[in-house]
Amino acid sequence: MDTLFGVPIPGLLGQVVIGLVNGSFYAMLSLGLAVIFGVLRVINFSHGAFYMCGALLAWAGLAWAGIGYWMALLLAPLIVGVAGALVERHLLRKLYKADPLYGLLLTFGVALLLEGVLLNAVGSSGLPYAPPPALAGGIDLGFMVLPVYRAWVVAGSLAICLSTWLVIERTKLGAYLRAGTENPRLLQAFGVNVPALVTATYGAGVALAALAGVLAAPVTQVSPLMGSNLLIVVFAVVVIGGMGSVLGAIVTGLALGVLEALAKVFYPQFATTVVFLVMVVVILVRPAGLFGRQA
Repeated sequence: MDTLFGVPIPGLLGQVVIGLVNGSFYAMLSLGLAVIFGVLRVINFSHGAFYMCGALLAWAGLAWAGIGYWMALLLAPLIVGVAGALVERHLLRKLYKADPLYGLLLTFGVALLLEGVLLNAVGSSGLPYAPPPALAGGIDLGFMVLPVYRAWVVAGSLAICLSTWLVIERTKLGAYLRAGTENPRLLQAFGVNVPALVTATYGAGVALAALAGVLAAPVTQVSPLMGSNLLIVVFAVVVIGGMGSVLGAIVTGLALGVLEALAKVFYPQFATTVVFLVMVVVILVRPAGLFGRQA
């Protein structure tokens, strides 16, 4: 059988691969959002901007300093993570006792500031970033050619997401994080430096976004607007999976990436809205999200 519902199977499988790649980015970004919201109770509207900064740092490192892809995978998340920690330490921390709306507005302002500065610096046109030679080309599977770099993105993203989940669910640090979301005062009474833990959590969350940006750079055109174009879908993924749910962010991100790709094959007009339709249905049926805790 060469077709499925009238669609050639190689084309369908190729679309599934694209969906898994997009879903990998959704999963990593929503994972960082979920971790930040779980500990800080802040809806981080600057997450897309930090994702964009990771991609632009990779591009600038190669174009201006000759820093290759593999080094960018280490340096870009580190730089963005430190910048995020400074944002939390000197800006967000002053608003924790205020209405949560102020935190949302602050992070939105940070996103607009970063986008504006970088638009003036590099312009709005897409900047190409080639994959490393070791990940160029494709693998002939007989029924389709699988691009090596896309396979790397999916495998690498899954490894990062599962490692993060294991750290949170199976380590002492993860136990501190979970306790901090429930009762930070009690945790501090046991001698844990909760403010430092919160700062490190925010820095790690935005570092995940920057890492996703580096992975995305060879797949899409690098642009100061690339984060804002993706952020609304990522927020929908977080809502569907459950605000603060790490496992929900991973599973929902991958699943919705594939669903969105399949919608482009079978009903293209529906592709741009399928994620939001799923979000509406989930909110009506299970307001806490698929993996969230019911109040």
